[in-house]
Amino acid sequence: MEVAEEIQVSEGQIAVHWREEEYFYPPATFISQANAADPAIFERFSEEHFPECFKEYADLLDWDAYWHTTLDTSNPPFWKWFVGGRLNACFNCVDRHLATSHDKAAFIWVPEPEDQETKAITYQELYRRVNEFAALLRDFGGVKAGDRVTFHLPMVPELPVAMLACARLGVIHSEVFGGFSGAACGGRIADSESRILVTMDSYYREGKLLDHKVKADEALAVAHDRGFDVEKVLVWRRHPGQYSSETPMVDGRDFFVDELMDDYREKLVEPVSMPAEAPLFLMYTSGTTGQPKGCQHSTGGYLSYVAGTSKYYQDIHPEDTYWCFADIGWITGHSYIVYGPLALGTTSVMYEGVPTYPDPGRPWRIAERLGVNIFHTAPTTIRMLRKVGPDEPAKYDYRFKHMTTVGEPIEPDVWRWYHEAVGKGEAVIVDTWWQTENGGFLGSTLPALQPMKPGSCGPGVLGIYPVIYDEQGEVVEAGSGRAGNICIRNPWPGIFQGIWGQDERFVQTYYEKYCRNKESKDWRDWPYFAGDGAVQAADGYFRILGRVDDVINVAGHRLGTKELESATITVDEIAEAAAVPVIDEIRGRAVEMYVALKPGVDANSDIEQKVQKAIETEIGKIARPKNVWIVPDMPKTRSGKIMRRVIAGISNFADVGDITTLANPEIVDEIREHVQSEKVARGETPRELSPEEMEEIKAFGRAE
Repeated sequence: MEVAEEIQVSEGQIAVHWREEEYFYPPATFISQANAADPAIFERFSEEHFPECFKEYADLLDWDAYWHTTLDTSNPPFWKWFVGGRLNACFNCVDRHLATSHDKAAFIWVPEPEDQETKAITYQELYRRVNEFAALLRDFGGVKAGDRVTFHLPMVPELPVAMLACARLGVIHSEVFGGFSGAACGGRIADSESRILVTMDSYYREGKLLDHKVKADEALAVAHDRGFDVEKVLVWRRHPGQYSSETPMVDGRDFFVDELMDDYREKLVEPVSMPAEAPLFLMYTSGTTGQPKGCQHSTGGYLSYVAGTSKYYQDIHPEDTYWCFADIGWITGHSYIVYGPLALGTTSVMYEGVPTYPDPGRPWRIAERLGVNIFHTAPTTIRMLRKVGPDEPAKYDYRFKHMTTVGEPIEPDVWRWYHEAVGKGEAVIVDTWWQTENGGFLGSTLPALQPMKPGSCGPGVLGIYPVIYDEQGEVVEAGSGRAGNICIRNPWPGIFQGIWGQDERFVQTYYEKYCRNKESKDWRDWPYFAGDGAVQAADGYFRILGRVDDVINVAGHRLGTKELESATITVDEIAEAAAVPVIDEIRGRAVEMYVALKPGVDANSDIEQKVQKAIETEIGKIARPKNVWIVPDMPKTRSGKIMRRVIAGISNFADVGDITTLANPEIVDEIREHVQSEKVARGETPRELSPEEMEEIKAFGRAE
C-alpha cells in the first residue's frame, strides 16, 4: 500500500494528511454592522463581470480624471489598471477627509516605553506635517515626480508622514524595514538609485534606545561600492533636539530634519495629479539567496485594491479604532496601516516596540486603553504571545469585533487560542493569504458571509480566481486530497507592475511556468505563479502549505513544513516548532524538528517522544522525524520569523549563512554546539555535501 501511495505522489504534488477542521460562524452582532453583508456581492465580483467589477473598489477613491480602460492587456503580463485615470494617493488618504474629520485621529502612536506619552495625530495635523515634509523634499531635496527616495525608518509617525509626502509629490518611496542591516539598505538604495536617504538617529526596542543612524554610514558605503552615491541623508531625531547616536553627522551630507523644518513651517504643497499606472512605491522582497526584488506598485490600481479589501475584508468603518500590529517596513504595513485605512478615513494605532515589552500583557493594555475593536497581526506574534502570556488577554477589558492573521499559515491549535483567548470567542477572524507582490489579500473568508475554518485561509477573495496546478499544468481538483502550486488565473488591481529594472526576471519568476501562449494578449493565458503549495478542500477553501521550496521530500513523499509544524505544536508543552530537511543516505531526505518550550517547562525525553507520536498520528510514519531537538529559542529575524535555513545548516553540518540580521544571533552557536555534539555522540558523523545539496540547504526557508 505504501508503494502505491508513493507512485501516486508526483514531484509536483505534496502529500497532504491534514484533517478537515470544523466551521466557526460569525456572530449576528458582527453581521448586522458588516460592510459586506449582502450575498449579491459575490455575483458582482464573479468572473462574468471581470474586470469591470473592480470599478466598485476604484469608486471608493476621488479621481482627478476618470479612466477610459479598466484593464489594459496589450503588453502581458505587464498589466495596466484604470488607464487614463489620474489621482493623487496622498490627497485620497489625507486631504479629502479634512472637511468632515479634521479633528479626528488618523494615527494614535504608542511609544514602547510606557512612561512616554501616547500621541494622537489628527487628520489636520497629519496634513500639516505631510505638507511641510513634502516642501522640504521638493525644495531642499530637489526631488520631483518619478524620482526615488529610500527610507530606513522604524515604527514612528515620521514614517507614514514621509511616505505620504512622497506620494503627494509623485515621488516613488522605498522603505527598508528598520530591523534590516545597513548593508541590506545600501543594496536597495543602489538598485533603486535613490539620491536621498531618510533615516532616524535611534528608536526603542525591548527597553533599549538603539543607535540606528550607525546603519546609514554602512548603507552609503555599500551603495558606493555598487557604483551609486547618495547626495543627502535626512535624519529625524527620536527625541527632538537631542541626538542619540554615537555616529558623527557628516557635514554637507547629513542634516537634522527638525532643524531644516524651520524653513518649511506651514508650507503647503499642491498634490501632483498622477496617472493611475504611475509607480507609487517599491517594496523589496528579502531573501537569503539572489538579489532582492524591487516590487513596483502602481498608484491607482494599488490604492483602489487596498481601499476595497480594507473595507470588505477588514470591515473597517470610519468610526473604528483599528490596530495592525505589523511593521510598516513590510507590505502589510504599507497596505493595511497606511494606505488602506487612511483611504477609508479611519483611526489607526501605531506601536513602536515589541509585543512583549515590558510584559506579555502590553498589547491588551493598549487595546483596552485606546478602545481598539479591530486587531491585525501575524501568526508569529500570536504564537509568541501564546507562549509567554497565554492567560494575559483575560485580564483586560477590551472587545475586538474582528481579527486578522497575515504573513504565513496559522496552525489550527494557535488559531483556536487566538479565537478563544484573544477574541474572547466573539471576534470574527480572517486568515489572509497574499504576498509582497500582490498588494493586498488574495485568499480569505469574507467575514460576515463565509464561515471560518482553522488553518484554512478560505476561498479566493472578491475578484480573484485561484487554481491549483501540478507540475504538468493540470488542474488539481478541489477535494482530491492532493496539493500543488496555487496560482491566480487573472490579473487584479493590486498586482505589482514588475520588478524594478528586471522585466525578464519578472516574467520568468511569476508567469513563465504556466503561460500557455507567450504571443497571447488574453489574460487567461497568463496565470500568476505564487510559489506556494496549497490544497483545496471540497468546500473550495484553500490551505496554504508554505513555499514550494520549503517542502521536504522523504522517500518520494513531499511533506509541507507547515503540516509538520502544526502537528508538533499540538503537544501541550511546545510553543514553537520548525521543520527542516537533513540529508539522509537511505531516504534521500529526513525530517528534523526543532522545538522551543513554553515558559516553566523543562526539557525531557518524554517531550521528544510526544512529538514523534503527534507527527505519526497526524501525518503518518513516513513523516517521523529523525531527531527532535529542544532548543532554548529559535534563530529569528527582527520581525519574529524563524530562520529555518539557519537551523537546516546546523542539522546538516553546513554553513548557516549570514546571521547579522538576526534578532538573536548568539543563539546560533548555542544550538550548533548542542545539536552537532549530540549528533556526533550518536554516531552521525558529518559528510561532505555536494554543491547541489549545499544549495538546497542554503535555499531552504528563503521565503523567511
